[in-house]
Amino acid sequence: NAGTKADVYISVCGERGDKGPRQLLRSQKSKKFLKGQTDIFAVEAVHLGHLYKIVIGHNGLGSGNGWFLVKVVIKDPITDLDYTFLCHRWLDQGQGDGNIARELPVTGASTFPGRQELELKREETWAAEKWKFQKGITLQFYNSITCGFIFLYPDSRVDALGDKKNKYDKAFSMWMYA
Repeated sequence: NAGTKADVYISVCGERGDKGPRQLLRSQKSKKFLKGQTDIFAVEAVHLGHLYKIVIGHNGLGSGNGWFLVKVVIKDPITDLDYTFLCHRWLDQGQGDGNIARELPVTGASTFPGRQELELKREETWAAEKWKFQKGITLQFYNSITCGFIFLYPDSRVDALGDKKNKYDKAFSMWMYA
């Protein structure tokens, strides 16, 4: 359910202005905006110079109109440059922050694309790992320098004395090496 049948619009902004919102109509695929699919569109516009952001969204119409957008890549045929705009978010009134449009800055060498991707991965990792920090769970870490265990208890106590003995079944321990 990560694709959409809603009408998708994009506005591209560059150093010479923007081209205003344009509906993405004809993909090279027979059905556009399906989960896991890369769609390619040809959009005619005046040359905008170096691009710095896009605004992309949909009209929210139709059942199941929510859409998970990974990224947009714009290939400039005049300069032969590729501009990447990372999203990794839902455009869905019922998911996340409820927005169906996003303003995305260009990702380039000067904006540390790896850092942006790491931040997005951090959010995904927290979503997958936050169960470990729920009420009632004791975490046990092993420090390879002190060769001892550190415990984080459900009542917010921390035992960082570096106990050499494993207090819990290894199957439920988290081993962190520092």
